[in-house]
Parts: sequence; structure tokens; C-alpha cells
Amino acid sequence: MTPVQKLAGLVVLILVLMTSAAGVTWQVQEWRMGKMLAEQAGLHKDDLAAISNAASAQTRQALEKQQAAEQARADLDAKATKEKANDLAENERLRRAADDSARRLRIAGGCRADTGHLSSSTSTTGLGNAGTVELAPTAGRTVFDIRAGIIADQAALRTAQAYIRDVCRRP
Repeated sequence: MTPVQKLAGLVVLILVLMTSAAGVTWQVQEWRMGKMLAEQAGLHKDDLAAISNAASAQTRQALEKQQAAEQARADLDAKATKEKANDLAENERLRRAADDSARRLRIAGGCRADTGHLSSSTSTTGLGNAGTVELAPTAGRTVFDIRAGIIADQAALRTAQAYIRDVCRRP
């Protein structure tokens, strides 16, 4: 074998060794990278599970708060409806008593002679400062209609205020 051939064989051997070393290095790097990617995938999976658990807990808490608010609203509505029905029933009972002449609708009032609302021919002895005025039956029914409207409006206002105070402002 000639020195050139020996040199060529040596160069080929070095190239083969370098190629083998590069291949082995490449394989080791691939294994390391695979291991790192597997670790990252595991961490990512753990993070997703933690996020999912936190979201589930928040959703559960929100649903519990919503259900509690709905129950409070239902309780408040039932109470307000009962109170309104009782007040309207009392108003109706008073209306029937006035219609049956079992009771009379009187309004307390007074009128002073010096206000100019009384004619000069009216004496002050006919209507005292603490007298009452009896209303005609149709006027009495109108008063009870107005009272029923006031009862309904006050019940709605009390219910709205209680709803805001007890349901909307809950932590």
C-alpha cells in the first residue's frame, strides 16, 4: 500500500468515525429533546388540569351564588305577595263594609273661617276645627280604589328595595 492510499484510507476512516460520532451525537440529542418534550407535555397537562379544576370550582361557586340569589328572590317575592294580598283583602273588607253601610267612610278635617274658604254666610259653629266629613258612596269607592293602588305601589317599592338590599348587594 502506498502512502497516498494509506492517507486516503486514514481520511476515510476519520470521516467514518466523524460521521458515526455525529450520528451518535444526533441520536443522543434526539433522546434528550424527546425527554424534554415529554416533560414539557407532562407539565402542560398538569397546568391544563389545574386551570380546569379552578374553572370548575369558580363555576360551581357562581352557580351556588346564583341559586342562593334566586332562592332569596323567591322567598322575598312570596313574602311580598302574601303581604300585598293581605293588605288588599283588608282594603276590600273595608270597601264592602262601607258599601253595606256597616261602616262609614269619614275623613277628619278642619276648616278655619279666616282662610277665605268659607262664605261669609257660613257660621263657624257648623264645621269645627276637628270635624269629620262623610263621603258619598261613589266617592268612598274611589277612595278605596286609590288606597288599593297605593297598597300595590308601596308593596312593589318595598319589594324592590328589599331585593336590592338583600339580593343584589350580597357578596
